[in-house]
Amino acid sequence: MQHMTTAQIRQQFLDFFASKQHQIVPSSSLIPGNDATLLFNNAGMVQFKDVFLGAESRPYSRATSSQRCVRAGGKHNDLENVGYTARHHTFFEMLGNFSFGDYFKQDAIKFAWQFLTETVKLPQEKLLVTIYHDDEEAFNIWHKEVGLSEDRIIRIATSDNFWSMGDTGPCGPCSEIFYDHGEEIWGGPPGSPEEDGDRFIEIWNLVFMQYNRHADGTMEPLPKQSVDTGMGLERIAAILQGVHSNYEIDLFQALIAAAAKVTNAQDLNDKSLRVVADHIRSCAFLVSDGVMPSNEGRGYVLRRIIRRAVRHGNKLGAKGAFFYKLVAALIEQMGQAYPELAKQQEIIEKVLRIEEEQFGKTLERGLAILEESLTDIEGDVIPGDLVFKLYDTYGFPADLTADVARERFMTIDEQGFQECMAVQRKQAQQAGKFGADYNQQLKSEKHTDFKGYDSEHYTGTVVELFAEGQSVSVLEDGQEGIAILDRTPFYAESGGQVGDTGVLKVAGGEFVVTNTTKLGNAFAHHGRVQGRIGTNDKAEATIDAARRDSIKKNHTATHILHETLRQILGDHVSQKGSLVDPERLRFDFSHFEAVTKDELRQIERAVNDEIRRNFALETELMAIDEAKAKGAMALFGEKYDDEVRVVTIGDYSIELCGGTHVKRAGDIGLFKIVSESGIAAGIRRIEAVTGAEAVAYVSEQEQQLNDVAALVKGDSSTVLEKVTALLEKSKGLEKQIAQLNDKLASAAGASLLDSVVEVNGIKLLVADVAGTESKALRGMVDDLKTKIGSGVIALGVANGDKVSLIAGVTKDLTGKVKAGELVNHMAAQVGGKGGGRPDMAQAGGTQPENLSAALESVTSWLSERS
Repeated sequence: MQHMTTAQIRQQFLDFFASKQHQIVPSSSLIPGNDATLLFNNAGMVQFKDVFLGAESRPYSRATSSQRCVRAGGKHNDLENVGYTARHHTFFEMLGNFSFGDYFKQDAIKFAWQFLTETVKLPQEKLLVTIYHDDEEAFNIWHKEVGLSEDRIIRIATSDNFWSMGDTGPCGPCSEIFYDHGEEIWGGPPGSPEEDGDRFIEIWNLVFMQYNRHADGTMEPLPKQSVDTGMGLERIAAILQGVHSNYEIDLFQALIAAAAKVTNAQDLNDKSLRVVADHIRSCAFLVSDGVMPSNEGRGYVLRRIIRRAVRHGNKLGAKGAFFYKLVAALIEQMGQAYPELAKQQEIIEKVLRIEEEQFGKTLERGLAILEESLTDIEGDVIPGDLVFKLYDTYGFPADLTADVARERFMTIDEQGFQECMAVQRKQAQQAGKFGADYNQQLKSEKHTDFKGYDSEHYTGTVVELFAEGQSVSVLEDGQEGIAILDRTPFYAESGGQVGDTGVLKVAGGEFVVTNTTKLGNAFAHHGRVQGRIGTNDKAEATIDAARRDSIKKNHTATHILHETLRQILGDHVSQKGSLVDPERLRFDFSHFEAVTKDELRQIERAVNDEIRRNFALETELMAIDEAKAKGAMALFGEKYDDEVRVVTIGDYSIELCGGTHVKRAGDIGLFKIVSESGIAAGIRRIEAVTGAEAVAYVSEQEQQLNDVAALVKGDSSTVLEKVTALLEKSKGLEKQIAQLNDKLASAAGASLLDSVVEVNGIKLLVADVAGTESKALRGMVDDLKTKIGSGVIALGVANGDKVSLIAGVTKDLTGKVKAGELVNHMAAQVGGKGGGRPDMAQAGGTQPENLSAALESVTSWLSERS
């Protein structure tokens, strides 16, 4: 048995299968590009899913990879176990070899056995295998060809040994290989009652895709039988390095040592160090693959993992932000295998540091709210709805609330919290169910040939018509509907570019097109007919050329903007959405903080520089792999055909795009950014105008500047100076007014002391403080409490149709009288309600006519309670 580093094992595995004519395929992103049902890539086969389904072809029939995987959200969620068991991780690497209709069970089994027993030299007696209970073919290969005795081939009849892609589709039996760690470790072989022990560990799963399962449960043999295998790199490394826990392998030991250093932890066996070491892997790789912390979906899972790591770091004694400092240690271990980590080091560190600092503030805010709430809680249990509010609004984990409660000799209402969580989950599920019934949507089997890249006018034939969702053969005068042509110059809305408008002229009249969309492979021209249009009519299709011209300028500008953002803000920038219409362009992109004014100036300048370089745009059709090799940017989650259209702008930008573009970059004229804003956590939006719209925008801005200059009796060169002087003067006057108001309030407060009465031995001051601003009431009550020494104060003021009330109780009396109860007693009489602390509470109301009565009732209210 060889002792190798984790990096050496990974390389040896890939090299072994390369020697068996397998193509080494790089790990795909953690964000699945071809499966919207999956939160993260969680197995080696995910990137080959469409190849197994026959929907995609590759130039090879054998492949091998080391796939980065995350299991920390959705169906596959190991998060709470991570750090506390020997083999649970949020991030792991899956070694795999795959056959797409090439070899099957015999070679898959022989390759696995050869690698384990000859290449890495595991003792044969330490290995045993499982097969699906009725898979005689696999049994015969293991027994007769490999030579395993019958007692080391275990038949399993459960779904553990039968794999399927879903309820229907490709599926087949598995054969798993187990390693025996030895008698000194508790546990039994697979299928036994003690199988959950740590003695026998599954290291490799061989999946034989043999059948296609139909909805009625019938299984038919697949035309191309295939193989999908997976072996956990961390598990095989533990075995080859002679350790029982994945956390004891070289890679983790290095990360644990680094985590101990940045958190000042002394005990290297502390479980929290394992959590931090595991979590830096998933967080760094998720950020490098374009995930940003947010409150939903993948971003929310990332945020949870970061926060869990930070909490464990704090438990270890970390002072200040520490987590981001581990990125360098991770790159040292894994940077060679994954060069994208080193390339994005700076951005990964920045995202993690900002998130950690924000969580620090969140913790402070949550603690302050918890502290304030604790004073109002009767008994020693923190209610579940408060625990949930802290969790839901402030990201304050329930177990942290429980820690604070423990210090106060209190507990939390765990059941109440879980009930609130269940309600939220139910609401989220309901919100996630889309209402559209896709069977009700229009469908067309026709195919439209798009001629609009080169032509603004083209003659086609009407092949289909729709009115009110029904297929018809004719549309009469004034009728609205949809016309589909066999050939058209009209661009159908897609890729963020809006559809064309224009006219279809036929013998019986014309069809005015207000929008163009896609119906499958057909282009749907939406509009109203003047005269008559019927199927089989010849149609002269003419687009609104001036409108298309503006759209083209904006679309080409988005390509230049995309590349510029990557150059100025960093490679982490990727397109998250766009809208291109005649008036403007909108571009959404991943970035974790607001773009500064200086950066926006740089971006605008760089885009205009590129426009002035005036490169001709080149478009060419090529194979998707060829396009990617050439450096064309593809969008995550987009499905591309085998042949794609590549748009190149000089030496600056190269992207896959089906939209329409200007002939030369200089045709755009001028590019002007109108706004930059955040639309979601980690997603920013830039809106901009080009061409004539940009010139009009600049003129309008100039006119506004001149109008402001005239108001301050200056011109465009002195306006800044004049406005600054006015603001300074205004600040000074506001300060004077505030000081005078304080003096007036203090004077009014002093004269109010003459109104103090005693009720059952308690000093009471009740007053209508007309003319006082509501925001000055708090300071007035604090001042009066100091002067009165001990007592109760109730003040009210009406401003227009609103009433402001405040109640103050000195600390020595809060056991008898609560300010919140008093203010609510008054508020109920003026159509309002309020709240606050036992010593100070405020309220509002909408019935000023009842203020006097409300204030007069305070004396009797107090006499009943004292």
